[in-house]
This record gives sequence, C-alpha cells and structure tokens, in this order.
Amino acid sequence: MVWGLAVMVLVYSVGHISGAHFNPAVTIAFATCRRFPWNQVLPYISAQVIGSTLACGTLRLLFTGKLNHFLGTQPAGSDVQAFVFEFIITFYLTFIVSGVGTDNRAIGEFAGLAVGATVLLNVLFAGPITGASMNPARSLGPAIVSHHYAKLWIYIVAPIIGAISGAWVYNLMRFTDKPIREITGSFLRSSA
Repeated sequence: MVWGLAVMVLVYSVGHISGAHFNPAVTIAFATCRRFPWNQVLPYISAQVIGSTLACGTLRLLFTGKLNHFLGTQPAGSDVQAFVFEFIITFYLTFIVSGVGTDNRAIGEFAGLAVGATVLLNVLFAGPITGASMNPARSLGPAIVSHHYAKLWIYIVAPIIGAISGAWVYNLMRFTDKPIREITGSFLRSSA
C-alpha cells in the first residue's frame, strides 16, 4: 500500500510543478506521442535517476545492518515472465496516466488517486513475481548504489516498451479532444 499512497501523495504535491514525471518510461512514452517536449526528456530522466539513486543511498545509510542487502528489483521467476509482467503493468500504468493526466475530458482532481491506485494494484498483482518496478529509475538507482546489475535490462527495456505501447493505445483511442458531452450529444443528434 505504501507505494500506491506515496505515488498518490507525490502526484498531488508536485504534479503541478513537474507534471508528476517520476518515471523515465512514462516521460519517453509521452514524448513519442507529442505530449512532452523532446528537449526536456534527458534533463527529466537525469533528475529521475539521480533522485532514485539518492533515495536508495539514503536508505543504505539509514539501514546499515546488512550492507549486502539489495533494495532493487529481481525476478522471482523466469526472465520472460518478468519481462511480460513488467510490460503489462507499465502498459496499464501509462494507459491510466494518459487518460487522467493528458486528456482534458478527465476529472483532473482524481488523477493522483487513479495513478496511486493503479500502482497499488500493479504491486499487488506483479510484486511477488517481479518486484513491480514499472519504472527504470526505480530499478536503476538501487542497482547503482548496490553495484548489482543482474537482470537490470528487464527493468529498463520492458517498462519503456510497455509505457510507449500504453500511451499510444490511449492516444489511438482518443479520437477527439472534444468533451464527452459534445461527442455524445452530436452522436445522439445524428442518430435521431
């Protein structure tokens, strides 16, 4: 529950400043859909990875009992399972973020709740299998601090592909930027 609540709180507290871009995969996906400027992708990803690394480094300093404890993500099953699960949960996350964060027809006040609940559901669903990263920075920071890079490629490649796919599927479904009442109103008038 902590992950979902933490994301929800962050969306509400700094979403108006950064667009709540905490995830390089989502940032890249939005750039591919022209929902985020390409010239800001590298600075955002740098900040995301630095933030993740500093957070993990802080945890390493605070909890020094077992120095070889790895705070990152590792698959519990096969690499294929982990890849597919990370793809699916990041697809789902980015699809939801696209809906509540980039579509002016959505109720923006509920974006933090929707995104936080999505993270929570994804963690419940995939956490035991992959650690439910959904975020390359979330996996890269602990890997840098612990010098533990085994299987890291899964947590970089699958979320990026999943996020791009989720954003594009939502954007293909978004056939208009008109409010839903205008779409349904014109549909009802044309079918009468």
